[in-house]
Amino acid sequence: MNEEPTLSASWLPQERAEAENASGSSLVPVLEPGLWVNPWDVVLCTSGTLISCENAVVVLIIAHNPGLRAPMFLLIGSLALADLLAGVGLIAHFVFAYLLRSEATKLVTVGLIVASFSASVGSLLAITVDRYLSLYYALTYNSERTVTFTYVMLMLLWGAAICIGLLPVMGWNCLRDESTCSVIRPLTKNNAAVLSVSFLLMFALMLQLYIQICKIVMRHAHQIALQHHFLATSHYVTTRKGVSTLAIILGTFAACWMPFTLYSLIADYTYPSIYTYATLLPATYNSIINPVIYAFRNQEIQKALWLVCCGCIPSNLFQRARSPSDV
Repeated sequence: MNEEPTLSASWLPQERAEAENASGSSLVPVLEPGLWVNPWDVVLCTSGTLISCENAVVVLIIAHNPGLRAPMFLLIGSLALADLLAGVGLIAHFVFAYLLRSEATKLVTVGLIVASFSASVGSLLAITVDRYLSLYYALTYNSERTVTFTYVMLMLLWGAAICIGLLPVMGWNCLRDESTCSVIRPLTKNNAAVLSVSFLLMFALMLQLYIQICKIVMRHAHQIALQHHFLATSHYVTTRKGVSTLAIILGTFAACWMPFTLYSLIADYTYPSIYTYATLLPATYNSIINPVIYAFRNQEIQKALWLVCCGCIPSNLFQRARSPSDV
């Protein structure tokens, strides 16, 4: 009798995946006859394709528009580039997992994905710091010192991300000892724990900065209301809009990354791969949402995008004024 092909979980240690397939374990789903591709990998590859296309648009707009060279746009460009590379890494993982299977390609693709997502989260933190500084030091923000600080921050950010991505390639992996594997092979449990703890610390810092931003926004909105003799309800609406925007930004970030972060801390290679995919997939969605939140909502990027697409700029973009809620 011909045996039905079973699912090879590419994120699992190979020995465990083969053992589970051989034993018919319910932890590894059985595919229909003729199918040999893990559907979760297909979903991740699809997400990677969408991430790459969406963020490539942002990178091209910022790179080819000389007017978008302010610190804010440099940070948005860094975020888009990191997410673009993450999308390419997800696509490469799928291609190498099914067309060119080798330990070297696993190390390279996982290293690229880890470095890209690390740079993405780091860019989000840098954007938060930039927003805080732009409000706290509003009078001196547009100085040459701010541009220099932004370049230094980007260099440190990408340097750290590249170093983190090179760790599996340089030998910090579990290829020689499967028992040290984390939920994502070939990352070790210690490697995943360090990344998870680093994420939690960065999230705590972002939360603290956004709380301070909310206080500044509410203070600015109150001052503007007093200067223009607005009603109290107008001040309330403006403040609520600013706080809601910040809550959506931080809540989206936490909802996407927190499940995988916490799971990586408590789980190891013995856990079912279905949980790894189920928590990793929302993390990839953050790279899909980032351009919408940070790039396409920006008025200057909207103008550049309209010029590229149709050669004109809608009149309503010129009429919009920035308010304290636009943070």
